[in-house]
Amino acid sequence: MQIEIRGLEKLSFRERQAVILKESGKSFENIAKQLHLSQSSVATLLNRARSKGYEIVCIIPGGELGLGGGELDEEDSSED
Repeated sequence: MQIEIRGLEKLSFRERQAVILKESGKSFENIAKQLHLSQSSVATLLNRARSKGYEIVCIIPGGELGLGGGELDEEDSSED
């Protein structure tokens, strides 16, 4: 699975850093430590970024969902 963040061009450099770290699964505490900021500053950056309207898009290959065009499992094909 890949994650695409759309609208990054609308964000400041620090907002981009905070968003990328957050969407990578980092906690506010970890983001704050990595960016040498307080957790409240991280929250402010993320709120500003949200207000500018970035979007997260997950790109999931069909094979990961069992929709890759291959043979269906026996249990899926017995829907008679």
